[in-house]
Amino acid sequence: MYAKLKPENLALGTGLLTVYFIAGKLALKLAFLNASATPVWPCTGIAIAALLIFGYRVWPVIFAGAFFVNLTTAGTILTSLGIASGNTFEALAGCYLVTRFADGRNAFQTTQNIFKFALFGGVISSAISATIGCTTLVLGGLATWNNFPSVWVTWWLGDGVGAFVVTPFILLWAEHPKLQWTRRQIFELVLLFAALFSSLGFVFGNGFHSVVKNYPIEYLCFPSLIWAAYRFGRRKASTAICVLAILSTWGTVHGYGPFVRTSQNTSLLLLQSFVAIAALTTMVLAAEVTEHRRAQDHVRQLAGSDPLTGLANYRRLLESIDSEIRRYGRSHLPFSIILLDMDHLKKINDQYGHLVGSRALCRLAEILVLHSREIDVPARYGGDEFVVVLPETSREAALHVARRVASRLTGDGEEPQLSVSVGVAVYPTDGQTLDELLIVADRALYLDKASPTLKLHLPM
Repeated sequence: MYAKLKPENLALGTGLLTVYFIAGKLALKLAFLNASATPVWPCTGIAIAALLIFGYRVWPVIFAGAFFVNLTTAGTILTSLGIASGNTFEALAGCYLVTRFADGRNAFQTTQNIFKFALFGGVISSAISATIGCTTLVLGGLATWNNFPSVWVTWWLGDGVGAFVVTPFILLWAEHPKLQWTRRQIFELVLLFAALFSSLGFVFGNGFHSVVKNYPIEYLCFPSLIWAAYRFGRRKASTAICVLAILSTWGTVHGYGPFVRTSQNTSLLLLQSFVAIAALTTMVLAAEVTEHRRAQDHVRQLAGSDPLTGLANYRRLLESIDSEIRRYGRSHLPFSIILLDMDHLKKINDQYGHLVGSRALCRLAEILVLHSREIDVPARYGGDEFVVVLPETSREAALHVARRVASRLTGDGEEPQLSVSVGVAVYPTDGQTLDELLIVADRALYLDKASPTLKLHLPM
């Protein structure tokens, strides 16, 4: 598989290995119960995300990263190989199960798939690594059977939370890496993260620790998480969760916050349980908000578009005409409308069937979109009639567009061959309302329909 390494594959492998190794070394600094078992392990999330994005071909890199992390920390070559095998099997199993049952890279699109990811990627697959790793430690003499349960729980919880915090962060940012924020959004984001940092500083900082250490103030972080989920969706919500995980871990390790106990390992286990609940709640809320907005957009689109052709419908046509009339009041620039009527549609339906007739309407719609500018509004007026609103367009320019559409439709190469009759009206010369404009355009259309010879020889 690696007989011929391309430069991009080499760079990918090197980058992934470096990130995995650094994250692993930092995480193992928090291994207080056993040198190889830490309650904070972001590498699981990195590995699952890498497999989901780049495919199973990167598993050797994950194995190598896990091996070198453990070899340079504690244990022997054999124990490092065993632990690395567990970490790799965990990532492979998580990737397979998430792909099989939770829609793979799209696992965080819906609430149902988020819960499935939590089960398969955060609970089941993490148990594989914890079991293999703890067994390896006991057989290698680095742990005893008496503390196997406590080491196993620490390992399992660290891997599971790492998967659920880091994987969505990587996947969602890799999905749309470009930033397209307005000034208003940037300002609100600054306020959001200022509020989040302030609440985390209050809960997990040393300024108020002696006063609030015995109170359940950890939930003061939730308003900022809800804000991120409701206003900015899944990607910003996952970012807020990562900020929460990092700063709360720092505070807990340094002895601040509501989760501090005599044992640092116990403190981190309690914190990780809280982070897991916060992450699940926030991501589910963000997914619900995103789904609701998507449904609203779909309903809004259906309300303003023709279901067959996707063009604007009569309602949106009226809004467009009204908007252009108001624009004329400000700029005194006329606009034109083109009325198009497909010739012999009934004959096409009778001879070829209604599917072909529907396709004929869609063929004309596609050509109208192709020949329309950004500011133009092509619409299906009803049945076999279409209207195109052309802002700031003269009669001559509108006729030129109409003839190009008619010529393109006749020569599009599909069967049956189609033709269209056209009529043009200009505001305010031909009318002051849509009805008046349509009457003039309709009169011109029927003159065009009755004069096929003239229609074929008008200048393009």
